[in-house]
Amino acid sequence: MALIVHKYGGTSMGSTERIRNVAKRVAKWARAGHQMVVVPSAMSGETNRLLGLAKELSPAATTPELQRELDMIASTGEQVSVGLLAIALQAEGMQAVSYTGWQVPILTDDSYTKARIQSIDDKRVRADLEAGKVVIITGFQGIDDNGHITTLGRGGSDTSAVAVAAAMKADECLIYTDVDGVYTTDPRIVAEARRLHTISFEEMLEMASLGSKVLQIRSVEFAGKYRVPLRVLSSFTPWDIDINEEAKSGTLITFEEDEKMEQAVVSGIAFNRDEAKVSLLGVPDKPGIAYQILGPVADANIDVDVIIQNVGHDGKTDFSFTVHRNDFQRTLDLLKSEVLPKAGGATISGDAKICKVSIVGIGMRSHVGVASKMFSALSDEGINIQMITTSEIKTSVVIDEKYMELAVRALHKAFDLDQPAA
Repeated sequence: MALIVHKYGGTSMGSTERIRNVAKRVAKWARAGHQMVVVPSAMSGETNRLLGLAKELSPAATTPELQRELDMIASTGEQVSVGLLAIALQAEGMQAVSYTGWQVPILTDDSYTKARIQSIDDKRVRADLEAGKVVIITGFQGIDDNGHITTLGRGGSDTSAVAVAAAMKADECLIYTDVDGVYTTDPRIVAEARRLHTISFEEMLEMASLGSKVLQIRSVEFAGKYRVPLRVLSSFTPWDIDINEEAKSGTLITFEEDEKMEQAVVSGIAFNRDEAKVSLLGVPDKPGIAYQILGPVADANIDVDVIIQNVGHDGKTDFSFTVHRNDFQRTLDLLKSEVLPKAGGATISGDAKICKVSIVGIGMRSHVGVASKMFSALSDEGINIQMITTSEIKTSVVIDEKYMELAVRALHKAFDLDQPAA
């Protein structure tokens, strides 16, 4: 008997009929003798609806007090989902019980709207599993040391599911979504995109961090840190599919590299529309200037991605970085108020119409000329590169947003990702 964690996304929970299908699928696994923990998201669109109501009352909820209330509101979407799924499972003749994050409890820090999990007490859940119950836990949320409800940020249900699997040393965590696995790129952009049967943890981590929407990056980090076996598969296959066939479907995220994986120089193309570029022009070229600029940004809990500092001339230099588009205006306001007055006549500019396109592959470690091939493919399409960043297994470029789909298609073809794997 294995302990299995299932996670279902908002689309999978999008209607009572879909919730019934989830219940039937979970019941099938439970009847096969497995102990089952299920982590569902809110019904599709529900979190946006709830936060939209809050925005009508306070368009700029930036204070900790207001963000606390946003978490209070947003967390109710998952609470509805777990209750409905428990009812559906009981209708299937299964013993089932639902818990919110604070009832488990899942302890987090107090960074409202972006909280991080610190620990999970699994005693209550294990007792229910031993009693033969299916346990359903809200994703996306937890509780801080002061008893306040917190949420983990967008995609936080993936993180919750993997964290629960890690805490309970589950045999496997299955992430059910509206796609049937991880693809070489988004099939909506490139019709020839292929589903990968396996992908290394490192590649999946890079893909998630670079904009792939299949898995949330923190969930992949958890899986890597605690070596949680992870599989991405579709919730829209028939619920009564043979369980052994289902257990081998989708994409397996593996921790072992094999010879076949080395044959693929590039495994996938990731892209992210949600970026914005901020540039400070003519800042003093002196030690500590990067901290002087980015320190206040970090203190405001704003994530920075690509960073470039140009060669200095006449004691001045230009400094550019990217942030999430949702944080763009807040970053500009912060720099204007806290950095520019001390920056010796520097000016600031911003561009919210950029995107990031990346190639990812563990084979890049042992092959030369990969970046130049990428740059050549983009040049052939007349696409100008604004910023470049690299790691051992990825190269990313920032380009004008209007060229994003063209860039993805060109790179997918250039690296032969439309061809069947060898």
